[in-house]
Amino acid sequence: MIKLEEIEEQAVDGRSAWSRNHVEQYLATDGAVVDHPSADRMILLYTTGRRSGRIRRTPIVHFPVGDDMLVVASKGGAPRHPEWYLNLAADPRVWVRYKTDFFPALASTLTPEERAVAWPQITGRSPSFADYQAKTDRVIPVVKLTRL
Repeated sequence: MIKLEEIEEQAVDGRSAWSRNHVEQYLATDGAVVDHPSADRMILLYTTGRRSGRIRRTPIVHFPVGDDMLVVASKGGAPRHPEWYLNLAADPRVWVRYKTDFFPALASTLTPEERAVAWPQITGRSPSFADYQAKTDRVIPVVKLTRL
């Protein structure tokens, strides 16, 4: 099994300054201080690049559901899915860092029926996701991360 240190050494961050800044803050404080309105629910999600095979690290907000976590592939309502979602759709084996906890997980996109139940809970807590959905023709996927 790959260790956290090995994954961190190999991880490649996104190109956006927003993403890099949040990763930097997260790593420096174990997620305690991140300049984001939902910083208390931010995780670092590690996926395997579907073309490059490299480990990709993405800061993302999660919604706890029992022992699982839900994440939303919104990309701010862009017409295309975010790269991290395309990566985990190709390889659902991921790693999650939440504060000081680091673990492997299995990602699965919610079925339409599961999403219909989860979506009102997500948008009730973070209304911006409803705005993102209204901006795009695609159905924004919701992904469950299950600890392995």
